[in-house]
Amino acid sequence: MSVLEASLIAPPPAPPNRWTNLGDLIDRGGDLSRTALIDLSTPAPRSYTHAQVDGLANGVARFLTARGLKRGDRVAILSLNRAEYLIAFFGIMRAGFVAVPVNVKLPQETVDYVLADADVHFAFVDTGGHAFVAGKVPFLDFDDTTGAGFAATIKPGAFETVPMAVGEIGQMLYTSGSTGKPKGVPLSHSGQLWALYMRTNNGKRQESERYLIAQPLFHMNGLFSAKTAFALNASIVMMPGFDVRPYVKAISDWKVTALGSVPTMFARIVKDADYVRTLDTTSLKRIMMGSAPVTLALFERVKELFPNAAIALGFGTTEAGPAIFGPHPDGRSTPPGSLGYPVPGSEVRLVEGTPDEGVLMMRNPSLMAGYHGLPAQTAKALRDGWYYSGDVLRKDKDGFYYFVGRADDMFVCSGENIYPVEVEKMLERHPAVQQAAVVPLPDEERGQMPVAFIVRRPGTSPTYAEIKAFSLANGPAYQHPRRVEVVDDLPWAGTNKIDRKALIARARELEASSGWSK
Repeated sequence: MSVLEASLIAPPPAPPNRWTNLGDLIDRGGDLSRTALIDLSTPAPRSYTHAQVDGLANGVARFLTARGLKRGDRVAILSLNRAEYLIAFFGIMRAGFVAVPVNVKLPQETVDYVLADADVHFAFVDTGGHAFVAGKVPFLDFDDTTGAGFAATIKPGAFETVPMAVGEIGQMLYTSGSTGKPKGVPLSHSGQLWALYMRTNNGKRQESERYLIAQPLFHMNGLFSAKTAFALNASIVMMPGFDVRPYVKAISDWKVTALGSVPTMFARIVKDADYVRTLDTTSLKRIMMGSAPVTLALFERVKELFPNAAIALGFGTTEAGPAIFGPHPDGRSTPPGSLGYPVPGSEVRLVEGTPDEGVLMMRNPSLMAGYHGLPAQTAKALRDGWYYSGDVLRKDKDGFYYFVGRADDMFVCSGENIYPVEVEKMLERHPAVQQAAVVPLPDEERGQMPVAFIVRRPGTSPTYAEIKAFSLANGPAYQHPRRVEVVDDLPWAGTNKIDRKALIARARELEASSGWSK
């Protein structure tokens, strides 16, 4: 381990003895006959017990070891969500190799870059992922029903999990690459285990919990939810992707108790509130929304639609992990819209502003040692052992933190700083606005000006004049959108977040054609 790694990755609090490897979260003191996975990726749901997942993950570990891979070699997964994805993910790591989940919604050229950058030695794929690796990397196909496919090749059995040293890499995720090529983020076993330890009440068993996962497993949000469920000896209902009605129906059909999500998923769910109310979703007790900002209006609408569920806002980054904020140590209730209070071992500070509002810097045991093969990018992101997040946060008098916006999303209009999220929060208080997204548009006089894309609430027809008047009455004049387009839905990027690049391009098209809503 390098000096840099040793200085950035502190040993985590002593987790349960079973946690020596991120790929082996099986609680062998629990009931392994309980359902671990319900896979909805096939017409007939497939169910796996914890014992079955354990045995098959061992089979993956034995298979890769028999191929002669060396400790630390990279193994990619290119697939939509399914049971085999998690089985392969755990098996790769418990054998001492590094799991590399790859975004299958990227173009071939970008996937080629990721495979080469990570120096991938082997891959697990589904039918869609097959084309990315054929003729380039040896692979095993989840969907191959011949004698050469995953089902025929991977057999359950015994395997002695490889204990991993502090700082040893277990997985490498790639950032979305919205400003260039994706960056590899190597994450250690010990760091991720610390995050699990903090997020699961010290790893205490919660076998009655049933999670729903539809967000992609190549992203930290869905992947960490899956690891959390296994750490608790709970169960998972897994969907290959998100679609409102099948998703909500799965909550009802499978008596889901908890879920993690990206806010844009719930923005679409509340649009179909009449359908949601036809189903029994009372089993749902906990909703975690993270990976993107949440407006107070959306928070309130979700609470109204799922009154039995406690709603928490999560915050984390790929680089520094998901265990940043949590409950207040004095037991104070987390205010609506707050991310929470820093958890023990998570150090945070605000810079480039005031002590109470600025860009968040943080350090904790799950922090990466640096981007893979990118020393210049690492030097920008890591400053004296602290990670510069680029997220602007605000802290209140009780020590609770709130998301304000991305520093790189901020733009200047007539000399005033505008954070799109702040304008979106204001717009979504309008009774006719279901969801809003604000982006900058170049303007000769102002430099840049805010323009808004609005999803209207059913039965309403908001006009630009109404939106402008509401904005001027409820916020600073410089923030009001100078243009508005009413849309049926907002475009998504591959991680279920709003695709702001697509909206910026659309704004320029509308400006050139004078096509804005009136």
